Amino acid sequence: MVSLTSRHARRAGGPRRRPGDPRRRAAPRGRAAHALVSALACLLLSLVPGGVLAGQAHAATAICNTYCDGRDPSAAPADRVPVSTSIYSRSIQLHIDDNDAMGWASIDNGNAGDEVWIDRSFDGGATWASGSKLGDTTTPSGDRGWRTLMYNVDDWGGNGVGALRACGKAGDRPEIACTAWARSTWNAWSPSTAAATTLMMSWDRTTGLFGGNGWWTAANALTSVIDNIRTSGMPSYTYAVSRTYDLNVNAREGSFRNDYLDDTGWWGLAWVDAYDLTGDSRYLSTARADADHMFSYWNGTCGGGVQWNETNAYKNAITNELYLELNAALHNRISGDSAYLGRAQSEWSWFQSSGMINSSHLINDGLSSSCVNNGQTTWTYNQGVVLGGLAELYKATGDSGLLSTARTLANASTTSTAVNSSGVLREPGESDACDNDGASFKGAYIRGLRDLDKALSDHPYNAYLDTQANAAHANDRNALDSYGPHWNGPLAGLGYGCQQSALDALTAGEAT
Repeated sequence: MVSLTSRHARRAGGPRRRPGDPRRRAAPRGRAAHALVSALACLLLSLVPGGVLAGQAHAATAICNTYCDGRDPSAAPADRVPVSTSIYSRSIQLHIDDNDAMGWASIDNGNAGDEVWIDRSFDGGATWASGSKLGDTTTPSGDRGWRTLMYNVDDWGGNGVGALRACGKAGDRPEIACTAWARSTWNAWSPSTAAATTLMMSWDRTTGLFGGNGWWTAANALTSVIDNIRTSGMPSYTYAVSRTYDLNVNAREGSFRNDYLDDTGWWGLAWVDAYDLTGDSRYLSTARADADHMFSYWNGTCGGGVQWNETNAYKNAITNELYLELNAALHNRISGDSAYLGRAQSEWSWFQSSGMINSSHLINDGLSSSCVNNGQTTWTYNQGVVLGGLAELYKATGDSGLLSTARTLANASTTSTAVNSSGVLREPGESDACDNDGASFKGAYIRGLRDLDKALSDHPYNAYLDTQANAAHANDRNALDSYGPHWNGPLAGLGYGCQQSALDALTAGEAT
């Protein structure tokens, strides 16, 4: 269990029910009439020239969830101020009604003519409707402060996962100040669900991928979301599984196969996870196609193993670790199988004697042209995926020696200063950026260690997993629950790779 006090904990006046999928939530008793009135208000808004209603400026297209955009804040049953800023002595605050997932902006300690408005983003603050200035209003004569109407954080009908910020300026001065981005606690009631919701802000509804066109990293991000659904019980983002599949199943070489065999392995494992979540056989069939594609590039170079790329014979660790885990996982889900089990056993027999495991029980990147350990970086994901593979192979065979070997490898990686700093996982050469492949590595490590820990009766890595989750939550996030690359701080760059890795850590911590 993650030993931390979440800022998303229930408060007096806060949600009286466990937040789940708001799109499937029935209107609470006594609010059905309000919902009808709000819907009629939205219809009226669309008919008013210029979109102006009750003296307030609105966005051209209003969003209606439980209530429509443009609700009076006096009707809000809760008021939380997650972020604020100031300009020329004015205080600008973002207010959130967590009960109904709406927000409004206020400006205080100023003068008549001060302006305040809301910005809304559906990609974590990367972009927003330029010029929309939701609820744009000015402080009237005789007052020193004012506030906007309320606007929905999310667009449930359009699967838009949103964030708000409050902006304002002092009178006719040109400078503008905006708060940081923040959102409601709907679908964010724990550290992991909050991180999953923020990760979903990077999911592109048009491409079905994260970050617009990420490929193998999108497979990792989808896997993280699926794992969180299964652990937290929050089903809200299940729609992303089928849409990602439908939009991309015919891309590249089809069935999520492509020229990089490790990419194919990541997708194969994602679809195994999707099958476990949904029971939909098409996901298992696709995972089989991925494993078969990888098998076609198993050859005798260096005595065996799957090569890295269709046209590059390099034998590296991650491709073969993924091949091990994918084949063992398929055997464990296909009744009467022997072929995938045989491939997994052949892989492990070759891998453990290949030389990629060094004398410190860490795994280097791959083999040289002379078929010896090339001494390249001991990336964190190389230390973790193998653990998940051995845990799956143990389930298939009952061979306790596999767990003993996995424990030796895990003991080495959880204590090594090469991949840890003060007990917290740190990628070798970790940078401040979240837009590179390496940003996803630590999450893959955590998933493998978590799977091994589950397979071991004494669960020896619980404390380590908790440490990672607690460190990230305490030191490496902002008001929107966006995470950076350094789990022990300081918060640096943001991006979906870092978010995925942090989500893996938080989900594993809450599951222990």
